[in-house]
Amino acid sequence: YRSLVFPLLIRAGKPTPLFTFVLALLFCIYNGYLQGRSLTNYAKYSSGWLKDPLFITGFIGWLVGMVINIHSDHILRNLRKPGETGYKIPRGGMFEYVSGANFFGEILEWFGFALACCTIESLGFALCTLFILSSRAKQHHQ
Repeated sequence: YRSLVFPLLIRAGKPTPLFTFVLALLFCIYNGYLQGRSLTNYAKYSSGWLKDPLFITGFIGWLVGMVINIHSDHILRNLRKPGETGYKIPRGGMFEYVSGANFFGEILEWFGFALACCTIESLGFALCTLFILSSRAKQHHQ
């Protein structure tokens, strides 16, 4: 969603520097490879794993996080009318409870994924997401 769908939905805004784009692309490619290789080559699951409470809880966490993330991005994309500038405080959805609702949703997604997969690689990515996005959320809050 963040890599493919979201960029197509945002309105024209500040351009992204090429260096930032390339670093983000390389990170996503490497992380995708690491997660995929971990799940296909090293992770071992029992035949009943999809019914295990850890998997179910993780899947629900991932799904709820994704819904929060997509809804929060929708609110953010529609804060200003075309041509309007200036800072606006988002209202509605999880923004009523946390100022960085989009970041919260994404963090919840990846911790849900980590719980569902139970791999060190998925936990590593969830922790990286937590540290990076909580820092960005703090900056946005201020």
